[in-house]
Amino acid sequence: MADSTIQQSLMGWDKPEDLDLSNAEWQSGSQGAGDVEIAFVEGFIAMRNGGRPESPSLIFTPAEWRAFVIGAREGQFDLT
Repeated sequence: MADSTIQQSLMGWDKPEDLDLSNAEWQSGSQGAGDVEIAFVEGFIAMRNGGRPESPSLIFTPAEWRAFVIGAREGQFDLT
């Protein structure tokens, strides 16, 4: 997909293109036992692989984060 196509498909997207995560305070999502880390930055929730912090982060709006957490609690993402 060309960059211009990606930009067009993101029009109306309510997340910043360049959210600065350099000073984010990352927290383990599972009391230090897992690799998932989250940070609250400028009204958004960022999630990353703590084992590979240089890899891209997922950025959620508060509504998306709420839906994700509810779905996880209900077992929607259980792959076993």
